[in-house]
Parts: sequence; structure tokens; C-alpha cells
Amino acid sequence: MLAVNYTNARQNLKEYCDIANTDYETIIITRKEGGNVVMMSQDEYNNLMENLFVRSNKEYYKELLESIEQIKKGKSKIRELTENE
Repeated sequence: MLAVNYTNARQNLKEYCDIANTDYETIIITRKEGGNVVMMSQDEYNNLMENLFVRSNKEYYKELLESIEQIKKGKSKIRELTENE
């Protein structure tokens, strides 16, 4: 996580946008008044939202964790997907 002040962020916006996208760095933009702001890549944001959605459904999340454990224990099968005609 990187913290920069508002003036620096404004003067170097392109650079910080590039850092957020290429390095997946989260950037905190600090301000004297009005609260701080977080800048992150859209990919990171989408990943965060997806994780929040999955974890918000306790039953689905429990199934997901159980599936991961089955894979770790070698209790999975590789199957070919076929199109339904």
C-alpha cells in the first residue's frame, strides 16, 4: 500500500494510475480535509467485489471451502464438457 498526498497525486496522476494497474498497488490519497481516498486498478476492485459477494453467501462459501478441501485431498475428477444438443 502506498500513501501520497493529494497535491502529489494530482501532479502525477498518470504515474499513480500506471502503478495501480501494472503493480496492483493500492494507493491511499491523503487529504487535509474531507477524508482520504483509495485508488486501485479496476481488476483489483472487481476481485474485491467478487470476494465480498461470495463470502456474503454463507452456504455458497461453505460449499466452496469444502470443494477446495476435496481437491486438496485428491477427491476430484477431471471431466470433459460436452455441448447439449
